[in-house]
Amino acid sequence: MAVTRYFRMSRYTPRMKRNASARLRRLAALALLPLLPVPSCFGWGSTGHSMINRLAAESLPGDVPAFLKTPDAINEIEYLGPEPDRWRSLAEPELNAVQAPDHFIDFEYADIIGTLPRRRYEYIAALTAAEITHPDKARELQPSRVGFQPYITNEVWERLKSAMRDYRELTAKHADTRPVEAAILFYAGWLGHYVGDGSQPLHVSINYNGWVLKENPNGYTAEHTIHAKFETTFVDANLKPTDVQPLISPVHPVSDEWDAYMAYLRHSQSLVEQLYQLDKQKGFDGAGTPEGKQFTAERLAAGVSMLRDLIDSAWIESAKPVPQWHEPSGEPSAAPAKSGSGL
Repeated sequence: MAVTRYFRMSRYTPRMKRNASARLRRLAALALLPLLPVPSCFGWGSTGHSMINRLAAESLPGDVPAFLKTPDAINEIEYLGPEPDRWRSLAEPELNAVQAPDHFIDFEYADIIGTLPRRRYEYIAALTAAEITHPDKARELQPSRVGFQPYITNEVWERLKSAMRDYRELTAKHADTRPVEAAILFYAGWLGHYVGDGSQPLHVSINYNGWVLKENPNGYTAEHTIHAKFETTFVDANLKPTDVQPLISPVHPVSDEWDAYMAYLRHSQSLVEQLYQLDKQKGFDGAGTPEGKQFTAERLAAGVSMLRDLIDSAWIESAKPVPQWHEPSGEPSAAPAKSGSGL
């Protein structure tokens, strides 16, 4: 199972597959598998991620800056949809290892710590403490095995908001905004990948690639094929933008990105068993069933809607004044970062 999960996230280009030295590296990596953290599978494949990003960019409301709605910007955001999956090659093992857990979260284990804190390192500390109080689950509670999906999404969204604030300031000064426009497009496209992952129910459950719970009274598949079959093979063969577009929800910018995104992930979690039921009914085999196609289109549309709303929300929130360090806030204040100039 660990080998299956690892190789789902190890993607090669055709040129690399033909390269003999790359094949030798893959063989050498097999010996290291027991030492590596267990990451999740890919989310949606290139087709699904590109579709989510493009449709989200095309449906941005009129209040965002005009450069975000140009054909070149839409093409750039679309291209960046699969970008984090391009970082998951054995050719870059350190990059692969450190960011692979950002693509998923196993809520069944994460929820052992109670309400998830908003900050990544507080979450890591809570999981580490849970390893001690739940020694029978210590291996599963390792943060890199539980995953960081909502944390990377929140962090990239805040990068996007920060860049949009810089854009506002440069625009007010009649300064050149082209460099920050490039940054905004990158952050928006990068954000789209994780938002897309979050709409895929198998990215928020321990049942990510076959039913692993001992209780399986409905006889759901335990084969390690459902993940790729659903999100890549079925989507590539059967889903078109025209299937997804009518299901995109109306624009609904959010004021609290964390709470909105967690609700979004929890909804995805609630659909895990439905996905397995549809799979049992051959909903994703070949051309699938109408129910299987509808379910998949709805999940892609959910990713589109959330990404569009988060980009719009980043723009709206970027207009707000930046709190000063001495101002109270709803979150415990972090100390200002130490300046390198005095050390």
